[in-house]
Amino acid sequence: MKFGISAKLSVAAALAFATVAFTAPASAELKSVEIIAPANPGGGYDQHARAMQQVMQNHKLASGIQVVNIPGAGGTIGLSQFVTAKKRNPGMMISGLGMIGAILINKSPVTLDQVTPLGRLTGEYQPIVVAADSPIKTLDDLIRKFKADPGSVSWGGFAVGSPDHILYALIVKAAGGDVGKMNYIAAGAGGEMMASILGGHITVATGGYNEMASQLQAGKLRALAISAPQRVPGIDIPTFKEQGVDVELVNWRAVMAPATLKADELKAMDEAVGAMVRTDEWKQIAKERGWIDLYLPADRFAAFLKEERSRIGTVLTDLGLVK
Repeated sequence: MKFGISAKLSVAAALAFATVAFTAPASAELKSVEIIAPANPGGGYDQHARAMQQVMQNHKLASGIQVVNIPGAGGTIGLSQFVTAKKRNPGMMISGLGMIGAILINKSPVTLDQVTPLGRLTGEYQPIVVAADSPIKTLDDLIRKFKADPGSVSWGGFAVGSPDHILYALIVKAAGGDVGKMNYIAAGAGGEMMASILGGHITVATGGYNEMASQLQAGKLRALAISAPQRVPGIDIPTFKEQGVDVELVNWRAVMAPATLKADELKAMDEAVGAMVRTDEWKQIAKERGWIDLYLPADRFAAFLKEERSRIGTVLTDLGLVK
């Protein structure tokens, strides 16, 4: 995932909050906003950054928005650049469940303690898929193959400790397999992942439904299961639970701000994000991409994030991914 910080945001500059559900004082308006997507183009972080750019500009919630991709180490390279930027930069950075694991796995010296939680945005349930010509036809086939010869199954995902890795470990554990014998391949996201699974370089792939929807609809991929608690309307993929594997996972995405924000700056950014998620345009984008509305404003998101970091740390430890 990729970030490039060249932030020149002056939260005290001007922006007209026209056609929105609140009115903020002129001194708190947003201008020249840079949104860091700590990933390569095409993945979930990038899609959220560009959707924010589109909606916030169209609804005059912010002006001069630029999206900068900074990939690497599960988002921690982008996080590091965001936190350590020499200039005071009240920009924004996309984050999510995956960054929690990446920080732990990579023993990142920079953590989420050094940013301001701004808002939880959405979540995605993840399907696991194989190539259409794969001899693996069902989830049971995959589990049997793994149990018979763990090394014969390569599990492709974004990065070690990512939601993809966590999902696979939960599947193997729930099926009674040995997580320590998993052959996990960090195959990237978006186009990289599709090339790997379609090219036969990995046995199984996962990610956000939207990232692979077109290939599923074209018949190039076969979905074995999806990590939702129940069938998702409009998505004809059976859940793990209905196939006897007690697994559920939602990959949430969020937006962060610098830790240096003043109270009035945080208020302005919090209100802008809140207004964005209430627009019909944002709701339509979310519907089209299969994003579930999980919005939480800054204060509630901060409380959630504290609990989530503890929960994921425990899960990763239980699964042997961190010590």
